[in-house]
Amino acid sequence: MTARRGTMEAGQLVDDNDERMTWVLVDGENIDATLGSQILGRRPQPDERPRWDRLIAFTQRAWGQYARGVFFLNASTGIPTAFVQALKAMDFVVVPLAGSPDQKIVDIAIQRTLRALVERDADVMLVSHDGDFLEDVASLVAADRRVGVAGFTEFRNIGFSTLAGVEKFDLEYDARVFDAPLPRIRVIPIEEFDPASFLD
Repeated sequence: MTARRGTMEAGQLVDDNDERMTWVLVDGENIDATLGSQILGRRPQPDERPRWDRLIAFTQRAWGQYARGVFFLNASTGIPTAFVQALKAMDFVVVPLAGSPDQKIVDIAIQRTLRALVERDADVMLVSHDGDFLEDVASLVAADRRVGVAGFTEFRNIGFSTLAGVEKFDLEYDARVFDAPLPRIRVIPIEEFDPASFLD
C-alpha cells in the first residue's frame, strides 16, 4: 500500500492524493484529564503517558490504510515545547489552541474538524470520551465514513454506544499504547475470563 500523506494548512485538512486515509483526532485535554483524575488519581509520570505513535500504527493495522494524527491541545498558558516536538517527530499535526476561560477551545476545534471531514473522502478515529462530539460523529457515519472512537471504555460517553456503525476501541487493551498496566477495574467478558490470571 502506498503511504498517503496529508497536511494541515491555514486550519484546513488537505489531502495530497486520492488514496483513502484515516485522520486520528486526539482530544489531548480529555484523555490526559481522564488518565490523571479518574485512573491514576494524580498527574501521570512521563512513563505513564500514552505512546501516541502506537495508536497510529494500531489504526493503520486495524483499518488497512494510512493514518495521520492530529493532536489538539489547550495552549492558553503556553506551548509545552518538548511534548510538541515529540509529537511532531511522530508526524502528528499539532494544533495548540488559545481562548477565553469560558470556552471549550479543544472541543470547538475538534467539532469544526469533524464537520470539515464530512466533505472529504476520509475516515476518522476520534480519541476522546466526550459526548459533545456525538452529533458530529453521527453526521460522519451518515456520510458513509468509517468512524472509530478510542479511549478508556469505562469512561466513554454512553451516547457513543447508541450510534450504529461506530467502532469502539480501548487505548490500553486494543491499541496497547501504554508500557505498563494501568490500575483500572475492567469488566471482563465471560468468554475472556481466566482464573489463572490471579491464581498464579
